[in-house]
Amino acid sequence: MPFYQKRGKIPEKRHIQFRDEKKDLYWEELISRQGFSHIYSNVYHINPPTAITEIGEPIENKIKTREKINKHYHLKTATIKSSGDAVSSRVPLFFNQDIIISKCHIENKMDYLFKNALADEILFIQSGKGTFKSNFGFLDLSFGDYVIIPRGVIWMLEITDPMKVLSIESKSPIETPKRYRNEFGQLLEHSPYSERDIVTPNFVEPEKNKSVTIKVKYDEIIQSYNYQYHPFDLIGWDGYYYPWKFNIQDFMPITGKIHQPPPVHQTFQSKNFVVCSFVPRLFDYHEKAIPAPYAHSNVDSEELIFYVDGEFMSRKGIEPESITYHPMGLSHGPQPGKIENSLGVKETHEYAVMIDTFKPLGMTDLTKEIEDKEYTFSWAK
Repeated sequence: MPFYQKRGKIPEKRHIQFRDEKKDLYWEELISRQGFSHIYSNVYHINPPTAITEIGEPIENKIKTREKINKHYHLKTATIKSSGDAVSSRVPLFFNQDIIISKCHIENKMDYLFKNALADEILFIQSGKGTFKSNFGFLDLSFGDYVIIPRGVIWMLEITDPMKVLSIESKSPIETPKRYRNEFGQLLEHSPYSERDIVTPNFVEPEKNKSVTIKVKYDEIIQSYNYQYHPFDLIGWDGYYYPWKFNIQDFMPITGKIHQPPPVHQTFQSKNFVVCSFVPRLFDYHEKAIPAPYAHSNVDSEELIFYVDGEFMSRKGIEPESITYHPMGLSHGPQPGKIENSLGVKETHEYAVMIDTFKPLGMTDLTKEIEDKEYTFSWAK
């Protein structure tokens, strides 16, 4: 997590008596990673966070897979059949043992709280507005926001305008890139963003004496629990473990005299994948520069790009909300005519999110309905 934060009222020491004005004890809860050996936060509840009154029937949440031919894919996700709230609207598209990538068209407010027990999450806001509410506080969301949600955070999403979201679930923590951090975890001077760009939750008044349903995701099932007390009853908290957001428009691109490789666009990392941001930027300024990227063979990674907004210089037939997927073992690059068309172009106004995984991806059967079957052969035309 980026840095230490403190909200509300907390005692002067951990694990000591902390009482309200009526001399009643607050309930301390430790939320930690890797047992007691990694980052953590201490949170202080008005009521016990453990009081379950009812358990619902588990709901199956299995991914239905399709047979995948190793070829290049283009998915037109704008037409995907998705509706509901921030959880029920998720349509899984790609997956492996490290990651699940889904598209969500969110129209409804959640009438329950949600917790992912086994995965950290990124929600990228392609369009719409809303408020992310969690036990650590609230975040206002709009175009370009990446919301980082560590596993175990309890949250809901209220929408102001219908939202379209790219969802990433990760079995490992989501972190800032190691190449851009010093030994103390601070983002370095040459990083494309800094701690000033990271937005942490606004603390709000605690919910008191209110019961609530929390749905918890455990891999292939979602289990409902009714709690006697609302988990947003915090009087205060401090630590390194909390949700936060970063907006793609605050990513300061690194450019050069010749074409820069994709790692300069890296925004986040996890154990077996990275997330990169393509943003409006000046192109290369060598007198013989070729702004379009060179052809590339993914020897150790799979490339998935979600096209957010703007003109996409190296591709034909791509539109906002398109996803292209280029697997290991096959070269890819600009389509015919795109290299010549890029010569002399000074800048781009595109936004796109790239996910590179270091293990092969599977595809769900839902991708069949939105696949552009001619994309594979578009380099031969």
